[in-house]
Amino acid sequence: MTDTPIAKITAAIPFWMSLLLIPLAIYAAMTGGWAVLLLPICTWYLFSIIDLFAGLDETNADPQTPDSQLYWYKLITIIWAPLQFLTIFGMLYYVTRAEHLGGWEQYFLFVGIGVISGTVGINYAHELMHQKPKYERQIGDALLAMVLYSHFRSEHLLVHHRHVATPNDPVTARYGEGFWRFLPRVLHQCYWSAFNAEKAMLARKGLPWHDKSNPFWRYWLMQATCLLLALLIGDVWGLFLFTVQATSAIFQLELVNYLEHYGLTRKYLGNGKFEHVMPRHSWNTAQRASNWLLINLQRHSDHHYKPDRRFPLLQTYGTVDAPQLPYGYPVMTLLALSPSLWRKYMNPRVHKWREMYYPEITDWTDYNRGTHPQSA
Repeated sequence: MTDTPIAKITAAIPFWMSLLLIPLAIYAAMTGGWAVLLLPICTWYLFSIIDLFAGLDETNADPQTPDSQLYWYKLITIIWAPLQFLTIFGMLYYVTRAEHLGGWEQYFLFVGIGVISGTVGINYAHELMHQKPKYERQIGDALLAMVLYSHFRSEHLLVHHRHVATPNDPVTARYGEGFWRFLPRVLHQCYWSAFNAEKAMLARKGLPWHDKSNPFWRYWLMQATCLLLALLIGDVWGLFLFTVQATSAIFQLELVNYLEHYGLTRKYLGNGKFEHVMPRHSWNTAQRASNWLLINLQRHSDHHYKPDRRFPLLQTYGTVDAPQLPYGYPVMTLLALSPSLWRKYMNPRVHKWREMYYPEITDWTDYNRGTHPQSA
């Protein structure tokens, strides 16, 4: 990281491109027609095209860079929450009173807004929930409440990071498991794994699950507030549009979750124990433009290896240390929608990963099933 103020701002600017999606949403709402499809097109397809020209970014910042030098990076994740709130509820007020927008236009507009709140909003919440300052975690909670997925914080911190790449982690996609089988499974299992994790923490303190310190009370209250606000602003139709946005956002999240660890497993050591999490247990990709949009989420190998690192300090790895996706997330999520196409691209890479890191394991049957192997 450079030390001059201008250099710091200049280095952070690419990560601020997400702000351009808000005026695009306003333009789509005011114009109507096919313009309502601009949000998903620009968010995913445009960044896929830019990736082709921008290439890879394989440079790594000094991981010891002090927090004081990351102000302009942190600021984007903090200011996004009020901007997203104004976008979602401001749009609800506008479109439910806009005579030039038909029902299908309003529907697809809020699908697009959900692409923003999922691709950007949940991703920023993910960054914030890992930070030590309480106000950052609270901002993350607000972002998750706007998409009715507050339990993601508990599930991600208490379950996913602890059990990633093992059968105990619902979010780790099993080898051979298509996205359309993964989605209903993860939606059901993650909610209850998050709830049970919080319940277990309270039990260790001698407290019942319904103690006021259970964050689920806060989750439910914040989500109910968002639903009530949507109802007051736009009546029943406004409430419906808000849930369309939330559903679209959740879909974006789980689509990304699917590809981040597909087919990767930590070696079972016996007695319910697995090896420590290493960079090789998450798929890595260094596409420059999509990492700007996703604030380096694609450097996922390092995120799981060092979860407390802020996004500008996440390291990228070469093929020796971490498995590589062939494309950035925008392209890979499109491939994931077709299970046969996904398996064609990814299963050979999983086989290569197994041969490279675990040549001593000859029987992967239990790993493929998502169960504990019978022996180490």
